[in-house]
Amino acid sequence: MKKFLIPLAILGVLGFIVLVVVLMAAGSYNGLVSRSQGVDKQWAQVQNVYQRRNDLIPNLVATVSGAANFEKTTLTAIVEARALVGKVTLNANTAPTDAAQLAAFEKAQGQLSSALSRLLVVSEQYPDLKATAGFRDLQAELEGTENRISVERERFNEAVQSYDTAIKSFPAVFYAGAMGFKEKPYFTATTGADKPPQVQFDFNTPVKH
Repeated sequence: MKKFLIPLAILGVLGFIVLVVVLMAAGSYNGLVSRSQGVDKQWAQVQNVYQRRNDLIPNLVATVSGAANFEKTTLTAIVEARALVGKVTLNANTAPTDAAQLAAFEKAQGQLSSALSRLLVVSEQYPDLKATAGFRDLQAELEGTENRISVERERFNEAVQSYDTAIKSFPAVFYAGAMGFKEKPYFTATTGADKPPQVQFDFNTPVKH
């Protein structure tokens, strides 16, 4: 009888170990899925706030174009930067896994941010424009949207950090890559973001539409 009990006990222990490993793997896998979806959700939020800013620009350009003798180079830069942003598109629902693609997207958005910052600086030279209710509303919306972009980018980086850490942790490190869980890139700090925009006045260059 004892001859049968010992093998059964060993099988029981092995079975218990296998069950624990399976449960750990399942929990780990489900955690990766949840974190990956969290990154995608936050990426969609980033895209939403960038699109909101993009939608504000036509009205903003039209409003400042109506100001007498408004500095034209800044408007041209905004129009061109917005066009460049339109050429660098990424999936709105799935966070990028290619760092080069995210860098290109970030560079285009950064150029637009810089052009818009210059516009707000230039507008200080036009009291009549600043006194216009339509411009004040657009300025407030733009500034609020820029703040929201900063917040959503930070949240995106936090979600990516949580996900990237998870795929490199035990036990996911042994299977994450084989199951399609790839490391995701971060947004980087914008170069020169701590410096005020440089403004060069040009009142004669025609605006491109």
